[in-house]
Amino acid sequence: MTALTATLPAQAGVESRTVPYAALLLRLTLGGLFLAHAGLKLFVFTPAGTAAFFGSLGLPPALGYAVIAAEALGGLALILGFYARIVALALVPILVGAIVTVHGANGFFAQNPGGGWEFAGLWAVMLLVQAGLGGGAYALRRD
Repeated sequence: MTALTATLPAQAGVESRTVPYAALLLRLTLGGLFLAHAGLKLFVFTPAGTAAFFGSLGLPPALGYAVIAAEALGGLALILGFYARIVALALVPILVGAIVTVHGANGFFAQNPGGGWEFAGLWAVMLLVQAGLGGGAYALRRD
C-alpha cells in the first residue's frame, strides 16, 4: 500500500485496493513510451542526427545526447519502479521542452503537420499523476 492509499478516507471515492495496480499500469506505459522514444532517437534518427536536430533548434547539440540518456534510463527506472515519483518529475522538463521548442507552434492536435502538442502535453500530465501516485505495485524502490 502506498502512502496515498493509506491516508485516503473511505468517502474519497478511490478504491484503495486497485490504486497500486493502476499506478503500476501507468508506470509501465510511461516507461515503455520513453524507451520507444529513446529507441527512435538511437536507431532511426541516430544520436548524431538527434544532436544535429537539437542544434538546428538553437539548443546545444549535446542536449540531444542527454535527452536520449534521460529517456532510456528514465524509462527503465519507471518500468522497474525505481524512485518512480522522482523519475517522473525529472522527465517532465523533456516534454515541456518538446512543446516549447517543437510542437507548440504546430497547434494542439498531434495529427497537425509537424505534430501538435497534444500528445506531449498529455504525457507530461501523466507523469505528474505518476509522481502523485508513486510507484504502485511491484515497484523495486518506493519513494
